[in-house]
This record gives sequence, structure tokens and C-alpha cells, in this order.
Amino acid sequence: QVRLVESGGGLVQPGGSLRLSCAASGSFYSIFSMGWYRQAPGKERELVTAITSPGSTTYADSVKGRFTISRDNAKNTVYLQMDSLKPDDTAVYYCNARIKVYTWALESNYWGQGTQVTVSS
Repeated sequence: QVRLVESGGGLVQPGGSLRLSCAASGSFYSIFSMGWYRQAPGKERELVTAITSPGSTTYADSVKGRFTISRDNAKNTVYLQMDSLKPDDTAVYYCNARIKVYTWALESNYWGQGTQVTVSS
């Protein structure tokens, strides 16, 4: 069974920084990509950033230059460094991973439980 466990959310003032972590555990063959989505109250879940195993990254325009995603393949862990945080960044942040459980299986989407990030003075 695959699990994604997140950590690192919290309350921060505007302009501050936070670092989120997400570790994948369980039995699986490979991880194609890992990333972060977020969902603010009354809004749809949106992609924040993602990174593939070789290291290709994608970012939402709203976070470019402020957020940095990185990945430790040996630890099956992805990190999100969030700098220059704004009140609009307030949301529940969800870790996402596309994982192939068996060599013969297609990749499936897995989600973490979510971690709250609140940017407020």
C-alpha cells in the first residue's frame, strides 16, 4: 500500500518562508513524478509545482520565482521551499505522486492528507 506523508505546514507572516516535505512509503516499482497541489476555501484544487524523476520541473505562474521544488529520489521524498509568501498562498497543500506499483501496471495518482499553510499578519 502506497502512502504519502506530508509535513511542514503552519502559520507564517507575509514575506516569510516555509518548507514542506512529502515522503512516499510502501511497496511500489517506481515513481514517475511528485508534486504539490493546493486548494483554497471556495476554490478548485490547482497545481502548484511538480518534478519528474529525471528532474524536469513545472511551476504555476503565480509561484514562479518564489517557490522551489526539489526531490531526493533515494528517499522517495519531495520538498517545496516557499519564499516570499503572500496571503494568496493560503491553502491546504496536497502532495501528489504518480506511481507505478508493479512493472506491468500503469501509473496511478496518489495523494497525501494535506497540510494547512496560512499566510497572515
